[in-house]
Amino acid sequence: MIFRSASALGAMAAVLSFVGVARAAPALDTAKMTQMQSKAVCVNPHPTHVNLSKLVVGFSQSESNANPFRAGETKSVRDAAKAFHVRRLIYTNAHSNQSRQVADVENMINQGAQALIIAPLDSTGLQPAFAQAAAKHIPILTLDRRTAGSKCSDYLSFLGSNFYFKQGEIDARELAKATGGHAMVAEIQGAYGNSVEVARTKGFAAGLKAYPGMKIVTEQTGNWFTTDAQKVMSQILLAHPNVNAVYAQADTMAFGAITALRDAGKKPGQVKIVSIDGTRQGVQDIVDGWIYADDETNPRFGPIAFHELQNWFDGKPVPRHIVLTDHIYTPANAAAALKNNVPF
Repeated sequence: MIFRSASALGAMAAVLSFVGVARAAPALDTAKMTQMQSKAVCVNPHPTHVNLSKLVVGFSQSESNANPFRAGETKSVRDAAKAFHVRRLIYTNAHSNQSRQVADVENMINQGAQALIIAPLDSTGLQPAFAQAAAKHIPILTLDRRTAGSKCSDYLSFLGSNFYFKQGEIDARELAKATGGHAMVAEIQGAYGNSVEVARTKGFAAGLKAYPGMKIVTEQTGNWFTTDAQKVMSQILLAHPNVNAVYAQADTMAFGAITALRDAGKKPGQVKIVSIDGTRQGVQDIVDGWIYADDETNPRFGPIAFHELQNWFDGKPVPRHIVLTDHIYTPANAAAALKNNVPF
């Protein structure tokens, strides 16, 4: 798994520093870390061949690290910055505020950031920041959520999961397995209009077409928050007491749904749940019987992001779209995954 690879990179960097070996960027087996890289690429027309150890890199996080996925993402970027011996990493967190994220990126540019890694909050809104970066020829990599803009000019590449086919459709398949293909399904979606929410909604709907006995009886937004999802699930149980399956578009919302089910007197497994993220708590909930399957959204972007930034400065091709390797957790492998410390 990439988690172990990142840890190994950190250990290797420490050893090399101790013995006084040149601070070279770590070698990566990107074939194991990614499941797909686009053939379309961006190439720096004026490569400087400057090493990351001489550069200031900015990382703009969009949401609070109280979210396990965001915490894993932030840790991965910070750990990789150390492993690649980045001269300085500037970190900001917009805490779910779009205008604040734009201001964060602009401030990092003013502080001398020579490359940027951005986890966008929304699909639009970053254009003013992109324009400032482009004016100073500052390369940008985007993580996790797609954003409006032109690749190679506004930003180089998007790194993320296969939100449509791998997540939405696989969760539909797993929920069909859990229910024998017959269920009244409640769908708890992320914030409306978000690119990830749109993809996960469309993918799940497409996946259910193969199972005519699976019916979505209600779609409600949990806004990616546990408390919102708990309220929504409580309301769903009152309006649709026959619901026996839940598709939660994120673990944070699955946790809220579980609390509501407990409050309603439901037992583990009585209402089948599939979720997305693959957090440690989510996998534990599989072991405990509350969640049937959890499709990982891999947050370990750091090593690949810095690898591609170095490629850009060296004049090597940077794929415009990189899909990370994810994992699907089920009752068959959840306990072993926890034992081996695989989930984030």
